[in-house]
Amino acid sequence: MQIPLELTFRNVQKTDSIEQLIREKVLKLEQVCNYLISCRVAIEKPQEHQRIGNPYRVRIDISVPPGHEIIVKRESSKGDMHDQLPAIIRDAFSAARRQLQERQRREVKVHPKQSVEALVSRLFPEEGYGFLRTPEGRDIYFHRNSVLHDDFERLQLGTGVRFDEELGEEGPQATSVFIIERIGPRMTEMEE
Repeated sequence: MQIPLELTFRNVQKTDSIEQLIREKVLKLEQVCNYLISCRVAIEKPQEHQRIGNPYRVRIDISVPPGHEIIVKRESSKGDMHDQLPAIIRDAFSAARRQLQERQRREVKVHPKQSVEALVSRLFPEEGYGFLRTPEGRDIYFHRNSVLHDDFERLQLGTGVRFDEELGEEGPQATSVFIIERIGPRMTEMEE
């Protein structure tokens, strides 16, 4: 994350175990979406003087580029007044994870006639470009700016990608390069 986690407690005692649970859940969100800008978590107990139950409220506010927010709110309902705070936190983070995954699915729209899968066959990190090798053996140029989610630094020889192709000034070039998997340290039979 670009901005450190912001954690707020209101009418709830801050404990190390609750803070650790939240930090673990944020790390898992970053595994789903490695380009989070910020994450703010607010934990409150709005009805301080209620005699029965533990009504907690958890709000998670996540910022992702380009300027989008994902907001999740969870609280004990009347039938669930005895839910423990960790259970409500887990439920809120599960909902946040689902929203991030759904956002990523919408973000990477696949058009079957345009989208192609390939492996990184040559990479020039200092110059900011490389080449992809398609299963048919074609070499396709790509620039660091065409790699989605600022993932150019993650690319290595053998990284599997999906990309859209267009005709550039000097031939075919890849646009919207999206990492799909890491094949291995060496190119497979596509290298030959």
